[in-house]
Amino acid sequence: MNTYLVAGALTALCIFAGCDMKTKQATPAEQAGTVLEGLSHIDGTAISLAINRDGTIDRVENRDASTGTSYLAPGLIDLQINGYMGVDFSGPGLTLEGIRMATKALWQAGVTTYYPTVITSDWERLMENFAILAQAMADPEIGPSIPGLHLEGPYISPEKGFRGAHLEKYIRNPAWEEFEQLQQAAKGGIRIVTLAPEREGALPFIEKLVASGVLVSLGHHNGSADEIRLAVEAGARMSTHLGNGCANEINRHHNPLWPQLADDRLIPSLIADGYHLTQEEVRSFYKVKGPDRTILVSDALDLAGLPPGEYVRGERILLLTPHVVKLPQEDVLAGAASPISLCVGVMMDYTGCSLAEAIQMASANPAAMLSLDDRGRLAAGTRADLIRFSLVDGQMEVQATYVAGRQVYIRE
Repeated sequence: MNTYLVAGALTALCIFAGCDMKTKQATPAEQAGTVLEGLSHIDGTAISLAINRDGTIDRVENRDASTGTSYLAPGLIDLQINGYMGVDFSGPGLTLEGIRMATKALWQAGVTTYYPTVITSDWERLMENFAILAQAMADPEIGPSIPGLHLEGPYISPEKGFRGAHLEKYIRNPAWEEFEQLQQAAKGGIRIVTLAPEREGALPFIEKLVASGVLVSLGHHNGSADEIRLAVEAGARMSTHLGNGCANEINRHHNPLWPQLADDRLIPSLIADGYHLTQEEVRSFYKVKGPDRTILVSDALDLAGLPPGEYVRGERILLLTPHVVKLPQEDVLAGAASPISLCVGVMMDYTGCSLAEAIQMASANPAAMLSLDDRGRLAAGTRADLIRFSLVDGQMEVQATYVAGRQVYIRE
């Protein structure tokens, strides 16, 4: 297990330092007629994959033999990422150029689609950052990788433990008029909202979100079984990083975990980085929900990829270890320090699931959750979002990344 985490940390640090990993890009026209060969991530058989001029997959065919040990798989899709390589999507001074830099670093980690996540903040910051992220969605270079945005808070539990690293003073009850202003700043780009079902006004708020096409996820909450059930009946469909955003001490019978695990209508996202959840937790959640109803997320902070040490972020001091980010004064986790590619290897190690199932939880499942029918799988007619990688000690080592048929990264 430690081998996986060290490998992920070294990869991130190598990206930060420049090292010998280079990004090489080509236009879809230059990629037209490209044929890639490798091993299928599904069963390990030899395949070839052809890319059309329009950036879609032309065909995937079986081959008699294959040279090398590289796999081909759909690009990874991360529904919850707070920042990367020093770029904080919730922080001050966010710029389009910063988002470009973070996106290119994520391409190196095999992420072809992601939802920048903005957490509980003051009103001005929320409005400003969503406006800048909307520009990124429209950017011709990186926009294809950013189909939407994730608002995590401020409509969550103010209780210590359940609120996690969110600042209590900015937490409040949901207000539809307020959200409409945020959505206007984001130019309609907010596609996921994480909230607490026990907040006053949460149920009608959920109904309006769902009616407007926004995915509602339950997170950072202490909802009762009835409150969770009513939220699901109102349209909530996902549980944000289940097992995290939860107090250390809870009632063994009456707590937010059991109702979310028991309800088949809720699909949990899991931070399987080896630190946010124990192996026993991951195995138990996986056995209940299975590979078709589990989603992997990174929940990576902007500190991911930076050297370990103390950092000042907003109004707090954060401690970045080689593997995770902590709030040292409260001795609680503040977020992850690894990309979602690390979670794929950890998931296989923790649960014994296959490579195909682990990739599914980080590609096809999140794509289906957000109705991204054009990606998340390798099939004729889908967008050519794909990665070439090898497995080193059970951990993914990305060698090349393609977005909409364009090679956006190659490891040289």
